[in-house]
Amino acid sequence: MRRMRKRLLDVHVCELPKKSDSNLPKLPPNARFYTRWKRNFQKIFLVCITHPLTRNYLRSLAAIAFEKRRHGRSTTWWVIHPCSNLRSFKSRNYDAQYPWIVRYSNHFASFATQCYWKFNGATNMVELKWEEKYELITRNLAEWLGDEKLKSILKQRDLKLYWGTATTGKPHIGYFTPMSKIADFLKSGAEVTILFADLHAYLDNMKAPWELLELRTQYYEKVIKAMLRSIDVPLEKLKFVKGTDYQLSKEYTLDVYRLSSIVTEHDAKKAGAEVVKQVVNPLLSGLLYPGLQALDEQYLKVDAQFGGIDQRKIFTFSEKYLPLLGYEKCIHLMNPMIPGLAGSKMSSSEEDSKIDLLDNPAAVKKKLKKAFCEPGNINDNGVLSFAKHVIYPLLKEEESFNVYRTAEFGGDISFDTYEDLENAFAKEEIHPGDLKNAVEIYINKLLDPIRKEFETDSKFKNLANKAYPPQKPKIIEELTPARLDIRVGKIIEVSKHSDADSLYVEKIDLGEATGPRTIVSGLVNYVPLEQMKDRMVVVLANLKPANLRGVQSHGMVLCASVDEPMRRVEPLRPPLDSKPGEKVIVDGYEDESPDDVLNPKKKIWEKLQVDLVVNGNGEASWSGNLLLTANGGKLTADSLKNVAIK
Repeated sequence: MRRMRKRLLDVHVCELPKKSDSNLPKLPPNARFYTRWKRNFQKIFLVCITHPLTRNYLRSLAAIAFEKRRHGRSTTWWVIHPCSNLRSFKSRNYDAQYPWIVRYSNHFASFATQCYWKFNGATNMVELKWEEKYELITRNLAEWLGDEKLKSILKQRDLKLYWGTATTGKPHIGYFTPMSKIADFLKSGAEVTILFADLHAYLDNMKAPWELLELRTQYYEKVIKAMLRSIDVPLEKLKFVKGTDYQLSKEYTLDVYRLSSIVTEHDAKKAGAEVVKQVVNPLLSGLLYPGLQALDEQYLKVDAQFGGIDQRKIFTFSEKYLPLLGYEKCIHLMNPMIPGLAGSKMSSSEEDSKIDLLDNPAAVKKKLKKAFCEPGNINDNGVLSFAKHVIYPLLKEEESFNVYRTAEFGGDISFDTYEDLENAFAKEEIHPGDLKNAVEIYINKLLDPIRKEFETDSKFKNLANKAYPPQKPKIIEELTPARLDIRVGKIIEVSKHSDADSLYVEKIDLGEATGPRTIVSGLVNYVPLEQMKDRMVVVLANLKPANLRGVQSHGMVLCASVDEPMRRVEPLRPPLDSKPGEKVIVDGYEDESPDDVLNPKKKIWEKLQVDLVVNGNGEASWSGNLLLTANGGKLTADSLKNVAIK
């Protein structure tokens, strides 16, 4: 017998024969490929079943036989070899019977199998080294906790992890970020579970009404699977679980009670600060949310949980409290949050910040055209970020990111790596309009399969309409200061605007997982630069982002202001013990929630601002009601009294 050398094959998967035959084996979730070194097969239509200890031989050009020896017995499976199509194979007089495996062993179930399918243009990851698996798992992550444990597991076996999504608003293209990472996890050989967290959707201030919970869960499952198919992720390698399938069990419920007996209100509220909708007087359900998410790690029997960087506080909460119940800490993997088209976090509740999965090409073009994409700006750029975290990870090995331009503007150009694209954009070698046009092509390529599935599946359409019925417009919207999202912030960077002498450009920490916000303020003539750095300020955080001389501002620093006899402006000061991100409420209006974004057409801020003043004691108030932090601290001005707040 000639000595064999291992060689990877470019594997293509075909459909199983449509024939009812109990003797036919189901296609296993795993398979491994070997062939002679001299053979140059590039495509195979049906995956092969093997065992790591099996010796595999190439029998003929017609088919590959896999031989398995156990207790002196052997069983052979045949699979189709490369052909232009299955019909052409059938027309040839080969030994193998068309088009299924002709021999099957009763012992098959006792044999461990491993599968490496072709998807995303990747070659088969046969016998990856643990370092290669580690690189696949951690690439493009914003952060991960438990690095040593991750390495230790990968040296012994493949990772087990889960990604959960609360079934609230409609998924948007931002969901392709975790989808592309799920593809990476599968390439590494990891066992991946996707959790549809229906109970969490209700606990989060009833974002999903109880009567719509089941319908929205069905919609999420349909959409997430369509997204995964659109990027060629094999669903057979994934496990899908619904939260209420196990979260209502006796054991889980008892653990919820056990956890509630040791978790403080402060820690529960802090853990959900970036995920659960925040109000001054939170419902008990919102405080339970982080605990349930922590327990999911134990009940899904995983090594790691994967989520956005906005869930970091829940992850550290889990690491603190699960060991107190006798459970082991999990590894936590965090992907970055893609900025929305308007520059802030992409959100289902902000229509202008996102592209819906069912948006037609015209809508995609319109939204991208309005997207914030400042020349040379690589830090606050949702269009560029989408290219980095979604498009590049999904490109096939031989593919590049293509930007199409007329010869007049430099002609077409390709970028093999994201770093090359980012550098070119930073140097302003790529115009924002050209970048948007390129990203538009890739977005439509991702969305086309989902749109087609929606258009051809009447059940899909009916499900969408039932899960998200049209909302009845509110006849009267009460105008109260609770609609203002006011927070304490800390200026960590400040500089003068390059194109406006009277403006500062500040980076202000508002305690958000997405990092500091860029805010433009007209304070150059009133506050010296050295007094701005590291200053604690009060910020109106839910204004719609606005371009101010080419820089997009994501909020407003609130100031005491007087015009006569001389123009004077003083930024409001929060209490000394305040921390970035701390909420500010108007006394008497603490039970209401702020708008996600103030609608500029309704002039909400302008109407409420007229009653915002600094009173005779130097304290900020609205219609006589004091502005207070969560700890009851008052906002003050340095010296101005009885003046407006702007």
